[in-house]
Amino acid sequence: MAFIMSTPVLYALCVLIWGSTWFAIEFQLGVVPHEYSSFYRFGLASLLLFAFCWFKKLPMRYGLLQHAWLVLMGITFFGLNYLLVYEAQEYLTSAMASVIFSAVLIVNIFNSWLFFKAKITARVIIGSALGLIGMVMIFWNELTDFTLENAKLYGLLIALLGVLCASIGNMVSVQTQKYDMPVIQMNAYAMGYGSLFSLIVGLVQGKALIYDMALGYSISLVYLSVFGSVLAFGAYLTLLRRIGIHKATYAVVLFPAVALIISTFFEDFIWTWIIATGIVLIGLGNVFVINREDIKKQ
Repeated sequence: MAFIMSTPVLYALCVLIWGSTWFAIEFQLGVVPHEYSSFYRFGLASLLLFAFCWFKKLPMRYGLLQHAWLVLMGITFFGLNYLLVYEAQEYLTSAMASVIFSAVLIVNIFNSWLFFKAKITARVIIGSALGLIGMVMIFWNELTDFTLENAKLYGLLIALLGVLCASIGNMVSVQTQKYDMPVIQMNAYAMGYGSLFSLIVGLVQGKALIYDMALGYSISLVYLSVFGSVLAFGAYLTLLRRIGIHKATYAVVLFPAVALIISTFFEDFIWTWIIATGIVLIGLGNVFVINREDIKKQ
């Protein structure tokens, strides 16, 4: 058990699982509205976590203030974040979406400065500039041929909004540490709240609550719920508490590599020199903002 819960193993779980979930999301698109796919995914994950807590007789009672933070975490981290991710992948390949999402590392650092007065160093500014240049290179053709109807630019904007929501969710998760809530119980409630939020958003819009009976949809849903949500988020939030938000988020520098490999083989992702250079710059930018001493301590 000690080996399974070790920092390297938790990192590997985050990278390998999250790197593959971007492709799994592709099977969730098309028939079921995004709101209900997110509702099913995190609703199932929440039920599994509650069942585990019940089986292990873990404490589940928390105060109103604690639940308020869990609701906020659910809405940002498991609600809005994934509604925007699913929407973005209607217009972007899973590879491109995963690369854009890696920018959450840099956004986390700026939000840590904004909310927790964390220091921003010259390394962060240089790394952010590299990441921005890389993003521009990836979407260079779309930017030079700008129209309001450009689907990829719309996907980029939606993905960046998703990154912002994910980062705010990270900040809320950091704040909940002061209440000393265990990761499993915290995820059970937060995923449940996020699931209900997605359901309400869909119903308010008047969208029919439907389910796709295709085998691919169900298999991908179970994978996203069990591996992508229960296991990966459990590993990530454990890392966040153990080694801090900046070092934990370093996992997002690595998982795009997995997503790119999968997309190349299964989505016919087209490589060009400008896209490849942009991806390298984003990766370098993310690595650059990580303090070398922090990496050694891991």
